[in-house]
Amino acid sequence: MKKLEWALLLGMVGAVCCSALTGTAQSYRSLEQNVLRLHILANSDSIDDQALKLKVRDKVLEQADTLFVDDAESVEDAETIAAENLETLEQTAQQLVWDEGYSYPVKAQLVEMPFDDRTYGDWVMPAGEYTALRITIGAAQGQNWWCVMYPSLCVPNACDVTADEETAEDAFGKPEQDLLRHHERYAIKLKCVEWLEKWF
Repeated sequence: MKKLEWALLLGMVGAVCCSALTGTAQSYRSLEQNVLRLHILANSDSIDDQALKLKVRDKVLEQADTLFVDDAESVEDAETIAAENLETLEQTAQQLVWDEGYSYPVKAQLVEMPFDDRTYGDWVMPAGEYTALRITIGAAQGQNWWCVMYPSLCVPNACDVTADEETAEDAFGKPEQDLLRHHERYAIKLKCVEWLEKWF
């Protein structure tokens, strides 16, 4: 083939690849920007501290349901409500810890933090930087517990969670749902997006 033909062919391949990466990046960013995560860190990995963490989780999610159910129509609403109620959420978790007979301090914060890939039943929330309601118990040296607080995708089941598919279908568009359902198809593309973002 002539050099011009090779150049045109490579240009077409590059355009297709860039288009695919752009679409994946948009879906990825949409997920990062439109969810509020919940992150709870236990005092330690002891059986008792891990059990306490789950009790804190249940209490916080119970209170979050009453805070978000009627007023949060977007992730911005959810973040605002969480920020305005940080002290209340912290006091609720702290009181539970005291009621369980522990003196650990509890801290509630709204932060931007990195998350690894997380599987919820058949869904995978990809790794990335997410806004999170972060609750630390005591020394915060134990295993953590993650979930998607808004939209309320995760239904706790002991240490594990499963995805609320109906809520996810209402909350996300088709590209985002496909990314959540078929994460393995996008894994390489997401790595390419991360690489490009580091260099450009």
